[in-house]
Amino acid sequence: GDTFPLGCRFSEKIVYHEFFADNPDSARPDYASPLGIYDEGCGLNQVTMSWGHDEYLYHVVKDRLPEPALYMIRYHSCYPIHREGEYDRLMNARDREMFTWVNAFNPYDLYTKSSQRVDVAALRPFYEDLIEEYLPGKLAW
Repeated sequence: GDTFPLGCRFSEKIVYHEFFADNPDSARPDYASPLGIYDEGCGLNQVTMSWGHDEYLYHVVKDRLPEPALYMIRYHSCYPIHREGEYDRLMNARDREMFTWVNAFNPYDLYTKSSQRVDVAALRPFYEDLIEEYLPGKLAW
């Protein structure tokens, strides 16, 4: 599902936005503005994001992968930001620079799914080499 910042007004561009009416955070005055509890330009690294597969994997690999990969992992489902231009006032220059990677990754995330079965045995060595290079040893799952 889509991810989004917490601690500020929920964007109307979030899928199923109407259900935030039942969320207690919608009634908090300190969360009611576009910036909420954050300073303008604070950077997304200072913003608490909703919990989902993006945020989980980001925390698993954040000390092991290059920064562009971390942005792609953490924000690829944050469509209010990278598709709709929402929450721009929270972003800093580094975020804007790194979102070029998120936008470049997006077509591969959405449009490369296939029902054709892959040859797992043939692909396994390729992916094992990548894992060994970027994620050696044990991960803190």
